[in-house]
Amino acid sequence: MTAKPSKTPTTAPVAMVLAAGFGRRMRPLTDHMPKPLIPALGKPLIEYTLERLAAAGVNKVVINLAHLGHRIRDHLGSGDRFGLDIRYSEENEPLETAGGITKALSLLGEEPFLVVNGDVWCDFDFSRWIADPLPENCPGRLLMVPNPPHNPEGDFGIDNGLLSGTTKPRYTFAGISYLKPEILTGYPNARERYGLGEVFAHNEDLMQAEVYEGDWCDVGTPERLNNLEERLRAE
Repeated sequence: MTAKPSKTPTTAPVAMVLAAGFGRRMRPLTDHMPKPLIPALGKPLIEYTLERLAAAGVNKVVINLAHLGHRIRDHLGSGDRFGLDIRYSEENEPLETAGGITKALSLLGEEPFLVVNGDVWCDFDFSRWIADPLPENCPGRLLMVPNPPHNPEGDFGIDNGLLSGTTKPRYTFAGISYLKPEILTGYPNARERYGLGEVFAHNEDLMQAEVYEGDWCDVGTPERLNNLEERLRAE
């Protein structure tokens, strides 16, 4: 049976940027600066993401804060200069990816929302997903990338456009997803602190997934930051 498409959202799309982590692998840079504010060619990583979200038609962004979160709030403020309404979700300690989103659900609304890791740089066009509603029985969509050197085994396979834990080859989750709130509110093992990986695994064969061959970088170490800056200089 062909899956029924969901109705097009009646409200402007919302996004969440995950920015609460400690960034331990980026020390000493992150001892006094949250990782999303680390600059690549003079511009904080999170600003690249906010600009792309705004260009895609997003008008509201929720950012979770923990480690040095006040620095992010002070730098970005209300989001006016990006054409965005930025709201903040405070965490006393980082709640991991799924825990952080779950805590912020009341700010995200009832429609599907984009989620982007705050330490990811990617030239993906978010508007393509916004214009392509999730099917009625599909809880979310993941962006996957060819496996980088730091994750050679990958995370998931893709079988006929759906996430698979067994299909080969496997690809790496890009830290970019489009999720319905129900993927978290209906997760049977939800708790205060937990990661998205287990939620995705629970929804294998239901979630859509696609491989992106464009420019992407998980800026998890100083070396990867240097590599990103070299690529940006070459553009």
